[in-house]
Amino acid sequence: MPANVKRKQRILFKHHSILNQFSAHSKSLLLAALFLSLIINSANAQQQPVEVKTSKAVMNGFMDKRFGMFIHFGPVALRGTEIGWSRVDTVKNERQVLKSEYDNLHNEFDPVLFNADKIVKTAKDAGMKYLTITARHHDGFCLWPSAYTDFDIANTPYKKDIVGALQQACKKEGIKFCIYYSVLDWHHPDYPIHSPQQHIPDPKSDMKRYIVYMKNQLKELITKYDPYMLWFDGQWESPWTEEMGKDLYAYLKKLKPTLITNNRLGKHFSGVDNNSINLSEMIGDYDTPEQSVGKINMDMPWESCFTICDQWAWKPNDKMKSLKTCLDIISKTAGGNGNLLLNVGPMADGRIEARQVQRLKEIGDWLKINGESIYSTKGGPWAPTDNYTSTRKGNKIYVHVLSITDNKLMLPALTGQKIIKASLLKGAAINYTQDGNITLDLPSTLNADNDPVIVLEIDGNAEAIPVIK
Repeated sequence: MPANVKRKQRILFKHHSILNQFSAHSKSLLLAALFLSLIINSANAQQQPVEVKTSKAVMNGFMDKRFGMFIHFGPVALRGTEIGWSRVDTVKNERQVLKSEYDNLHNEFDPVLFNADKIVKTAKDAGMKYLTITARHHDGFCLWPSAYTDFDIANTPYKKDIVGALQQACKKEGIKFCIYYSVLDWHHPDYPIHSPQQHIPDPKSDMKRYIVYMKNQLKELITKYDPYMLWFDGQWESPWTEEMGKDLYAYLKKLKPTLITNNRLGKHFSGVDNNSINLSEMIGDYDTPEQSVGKINMDMPWESCFTICDQWAWKPNDKMKSLKTCLDIISKTAGGNGNLLLNVGPMADGRIEARQVQRLKEIGDWLKINGESIYSTKGGPWAPTDNYTSTRKGNKIYVHVLSITDNKLMLPALTGQKIIKASLLKGAAINYTQDGNITLDLPSTLNADNDPVIVLEIDGNAEAIPVIK
């Protein structure tokens, strides 16, 4: 018997004992009032669901991972233009594809060299701890065989389940599997906006039907693939409301209480400045600055997403970020107490470009040496600058050297704590002074291009130090 039914029976029994003290007429009136009260309270409880947020323990586990792989992939790789955004009503430049053509690209989409095991191994070798695949982007195409649409991978020459293959590969390698899903769908007739060029909603569309479609697909994804996290996008358009986001978040938490979601189900997300909002305003569990390192924030979980090249989806001859740039982003993100989701876009045949694989391996080689200063650390105590950033764990502070001037690095003083030892991570001791500000004497052989890390051991708990800006 459900607990709520048992509770109502106990209440009725209690009040039945009281009723025996009254006349028959009074008993009838009191009993009627009691039943009316129970009905009203039950209705109010149904109308006011309690929001269940992801636990702090689960979120701490997510933030400890620090580094993940983002994958933007779909039939648009055949044209080398941006996923979703290049699907237009009127072509104005070579970066755009007429939507009648875009919507038929899946008929020739056959990524025969896609190898989920190789991609996940690439992520693992890069030091990444989780992976997020664009199961459905703004163009509405689904990389899994969905029971709710024909616009999916099952209706391509390839036919194989890309989402499922990545999920299985992640499971084998111990990588957390995550799914990107856009709340907008320019292809679906019931979503009122049908391209990035359209601004007036289609009156023939039906958001109620569309939300049922979304919920069906999301339940399908959770049931089939059991994702660790769902990464939403597209909530900025007017047809999607804050109330819809709250309703969908509550729906998802009923399906899987431990499921993590980002904050793009609601209208409150920073885009760039993750100090412009707070956790209580958001629908979801963490903020998502895009193509920008978030500012240091010890109270609100956040994750910056960056492209390894310029475009999210694959583009021929796209400019790739240098190793130094990638290392700076990783160091500054961890130094700000955030995670980094670094994106690759596989080519039309399913492979990640060899040059991108090589860059990821170089990042992984750096993390094999310096991972202690990234994983399971807290940001700070010093806020990141162009010259340095810092992370901390226990009584250790890890100073990431981003640039070097005169073989010295100046740091603001620590209040109430003293340095007792300074050395290169897995290297020799270095000299320092701490009269007022802290001065570190850097070896002449130190190369800032490699983002070297200096370990400062202090005489107390480094994690308890307030942020120093």
